[in-house]
Amino acid sequence: MKRTANAVWHGTGKDGSGTLSTQSATLANVPYSFVARFGDGKGTNPEELIAAAHAGCFSMQLSFLLTAAGFPPDELKTGAVLIMESDGGGWKIATVELTLTAKIPGISADKFQEVAAQAKAMCPVSKVLNAEVKLAATLA
Repeated sequence: MKRTANAVWHGTGKDGSGTLSTQSATLANVPYSFVARFGDGKGTNPEELIAAAHAGCFSMQLSFLLTAAGFPPDELKTGAVLIMESDGGGWKIATVELTLTAKIPGISADKFQEVAAQAKAMCPVSKVLNAEVKLAATLA
């Protein structure tokens, strides 16, 4: 399986701007810039997209594992907070904090925590990140 995306950038790093597009066209020439990345400017940024991808990937992985264990979920709500830190002359993604609230009929708290931890470890986005991944999982 292959997925593609494209970025176009014009100008300097601080004053320039660009657009991001994805194969699915869900993102089609979506603006991004220094101000959107390091401030509150309009548009998206790579870290926001990674956080969204991580929340989605983890939720889907958890759903597969729960269903296989006999506990199909009613609802999984996952938030992701991506934390960047200074790294010498640049930046690095240091941590992603996943926060899950789940509605899963019939599952015990221990089994829920076990499967959630498995999903965190197995999620392809978790695997690709060179960052600490934290998980706070709560049954609703």
